[in-house]
Amino acid sequence: MSSVVYQGLFFLAILIILAAPLGWYIKKVMQGTPPRGARVLQPLERFFYKIIGPLSQKEMTAGRYILNVILLSVFSLILLIVILMTQHWLPGGSEVKNLSLPLALNTAVSFVTNTNWQAYAGETTLSNTAQMFGLTVQNFVSAAVGIAVLSAFLRGLVQTKKRLLGNFWQDVTRSLVYILLPLSLILALVLISQGTVQTFQTGQTYQSLEGKNLWLYLGPVASQVAIKQLGTNGGGFFGANSAYPFENPTLMTNFLENLAILLIPVALIFTFGFWVKEWKQGRTILIVSVFFVSLAFIGVAFSEYYGPQFAHVLGSTNLEGKEVRFGVGWSSLWAIGTTAASNGSVNAMLDSFTPFGGAIPMFLMQLGEIIFGGVGSGLYGMLAFILLAVFIAGLLVGRTPEYLGKKIDAFDIKMASLVILTPLMLTLFGTMALVLHPEVLSWLTNRGPHAFSELLYGATSLGNNNGSAFGGLLADTTYLNLIGSLMMWVSRFVPIVAILLLAENMGGKKRAALSSGTLSTVSPTFVTMLIIVILVIGALSFLPAVALGPIAEFFTFK
Repeated sequence: MSSVVYQGLFFLAILIILAAPLGWYIKKVMQGTPPRGARVLQPLERFFYKIIGPLSQKEMTAGRYILNVILLSVFSLILLIVILMTQHWLPGGSEVKNLSLPLALNTAVSFVTNTNWQAYAGETTLSNTAQMFGLTVQNFVSAAVGIAVLSAFLRGLVQTKKRLLGNFWQDVTRSLVYILLPLSLILALVLISQGTVQTFQTGQTYQSLEGKNLWLYLGPVASQVAIKQLGTNGGGFFGANSAYPFENPTLMTNFLENLAILLIPVALIFTFGFWVKEWKQGRTILIVSVFFVSLAFIGVAFSEYYGPQFAHVLGSTNLEGKEVRFGVGWSSLWAIGTTAASNGSVNAMLDSFTPFGGAIPMFLMQLGEIIFGGVGSGLYGMLAFILLAVFIAGLLVGRTPEYLGKKIDAFDIKMASLVILTPLMLTLFGTMALVLHPEVLSWLTNRGPHAFSELLYGATSLGNNNGSAFGGLLADTTYLNLIGSLMMWVSRFVPIVAILLLAENMGGKKRAALSSGTLSTVSPTFVTMLIIVILVIGALSFLPAVALGPIAEFFTFK
């Protein structure tokens, strides 16, 4: 067990060391002043602006920014649905069928919203053309939208008496040109060097040990894996995702892919500190996030290391559903990373984890995926929690609620509440919608508390734009495709609308001078307060549901 802890400490140290300079780089890029070494990419940036036209030149109000976010997402949705429903007739698609409308809609919404919930096995269902020009493109675009919205929100926090939030198309272009494309290219090349597949071939025949001729699926895998991790997307080229050797062939690729999941979300915390010119504010978020991730990792690793009966330390290590080459340590670390961030990729079957080993990743999602969280969305979700904590603390001690020198008013709290409560309510109502369906038992491979856990986990994943699943739930049904599409769309765009309106309201305020009555948001007391607020909202909302699933399963496990 001690070696597993050392693995986690080593991983976390490397992550923070790399994230700090990347955070400074992202701040410079998103403020329109890329460092000297990155200026070689400026012609590409200007080329995109020429294609976009006058829309890329003017600063936008919140309403106009929201409109452009929605227009890009709707256009992407329609285009991806068309690709998926016509892939058989497109080049390289003769061996696959066109997707049905419900499955195409679910898949398109999934990738446009940065969820990457997959109700299919990629290698047998989609063509290489659909994978490259459909899914991979949306992996880039959806991640860029998240960074763009966060950048607009940070402008609103720091500027005074100005309600304009920058230009959406500039923010998206900078995210793509300077951040996502270069990092993905570097990671893809490293993955290829380690054995991750990258070819235009759809596959080749091989002879099994029994002498049968079988088909080995191939494709442009490394390029999709790189952005699926860096953009906290998570959708795999293959059905087995990152547990499959052609997506994740070695311990080195496992480490790098796991690192890539959290790299940009952690870097954005540093970006926030540099942007507001108060690193201590970023430090508060980093401490809280590291606290939750560390406890979660220790909890999952301990549960899996000692088995289902870890309470008595009598069980044996649970290796069911795990790659032996990764073992308990790297499997537990990946499970935490993919659910702390809004990623959803897996290198082990979560359905085979122990009751508590599966409950902890589920709970990380139920907190709103704010512990590092998705690219952009995780940090603005955490900032919404901070505003709520500031408001509550101000009420408790009788001080004016202020954050970064700006007073928090009723409108701010309403918008922050929308950001926090939308995924929460979608998770609970989504679980209810699944449980009450008359055919629900035919969608499940298990019964009892574990079956409920599969439903709860699925609704949690859809309601928080994660995309991972326990694996025992039949996802490709018309009902689940439609319900899931609605949940993913609402969970993505209601918080975006709320956070941009909040940004505009904050930007129009003047900055108040610090006084003895100002509540410190960098003190240990406030860090503790923020942790309590996050736990109370999560615990009070989901403890009854978790008690019916993982907790009941633990006490009835034999």
